[in-house]
Amino acid sequence: MIQELHGLRAGPAQTWGAARLVPLLRDEPIADLRLHARLHDEDELSIVELTPREAYVAYVPHAFVATWTADGSPAAAYGTQLLDPREPGEPGLPRVAGLRFRRRMTRREDRRRLRFLPLHLALEGFLDLQFDGPPIAWQEWTRDAVTRGLSPRVEEAYRGADVRGLDDALRVFEIHPGQCGLALYLADALASVFVVPHPDDYRALHPTLLHDYYGELLYHYTQLYPAVPGFDQPLDASRVHSVEDLRGELARVRGEWASFHNDVMFTVRSMRSRPVYRMGRFTLARFLPPFDPAADNHIGETITDEAGNVTYLKTFRLSAAQTRRGHLLSRLAEHDWDLDATAAALGTDRPGLVLRLDRAGFGHLLRPDVIDACRAAARRSPRGDRPPRR
Repeated sequence: MIQELHGLRAGPAQTWGAARLVPLLRDEPIADLRLHARLHDEDELSIVELTPREAYVAYVPHAFVATWTADGSPAAAYGTQLLDPREPGEPGLPRVAGLRFRRRMTRREDRRRLRFLPLHLALEGFLDLQFDGPPIAWQEWTRDAVTRGLSPRVEEAYRGADVRGLDDALRVFEIHPGQCGLALYLADALASVFVVPHPDDYRALHPTLLHDYYGELLYHYTQLYPAVPGFDQPLDASRVHSVEDLRGELARVRGEWASFHNDVMFTVRSMRSRPVYRMGRFTLARFLPPFDPAADNHIGETITDEAGNVTYLKTFRLSAAQTRRGHLLSRLAEHDWDLDATAAALGTDRPGLVLRLDRAGFGHLLRPDVIDACRAAARRSPRGDRPPRR
């Protein structure tokens, strides 16, 4: 469970249009884990084979390659390794490789090198949520729902290059000394948090934020709110009587800003974390939120050390519709997909739950006559699927 980003502190925020970018700084970079990007063909869809009977199809612009050492000694930065150009899987010089078929979300390529697909690792975990469908063949669910589950499961997102103003914001963004991450806000809504082990890694991976995925709501925010206000923290002139007083006042203001960002704006919470791969003293994992419809929900992936400190983090903010889908699937799973039991837990009745499932895009899983009967019952009921007023 990730509660906060230990070892990171916030730098001064910068704004450009609807984007507010807050740098995350490390006082002590992590030297024995390094990340670099492996580029793919921008114009191709990738098919990732998860199992012999299950595949993940998506736009995959790049992969991340994690390199670590077993004894804690510094790992070589990308571009400084001595590589054999004939070695399969890792060319001697950086180049664009258009690969259409890929094997698995994570793939070990060497004793100390792991390739994984950033954000796709987390999105695949979200798509896999209750993917197998009802564990019991309740009569309300279709035969396909029982035998095939939610296949195919589809979710949509926008590339960063399509988000208005984000390319300019990243281009003019000042990269600070010691910067190992970024908290990105669009229209002052937290869009994503990106953290890497070393400042050199961040400088190399900073442009990849344009290829990341962002939710539909955030895309529309940038269309509706073309600019966000600047937040100024004024200095108290009554405290300044010398250059030393001015330094102290500046330190106080910077400390208040850092405390505000660290304690309020960056907290990324997860209740369910699933380890994916162990790399020496590091663990690659993905996490799912509690799917609380009244709160912001982020999915993502992390690499943590043996003490639980975050060395790598990338998050994706779910839209309200995606959160509702996750909430409904989670509650169905808690009650073995029994409609009546799930409806009671959600404070509604069977017609109300069925109509909510239909609006969330899961109506094809239910028999048509069940949906028709619930629609007729909702029309006869004065409140439909809405809870009674108090």
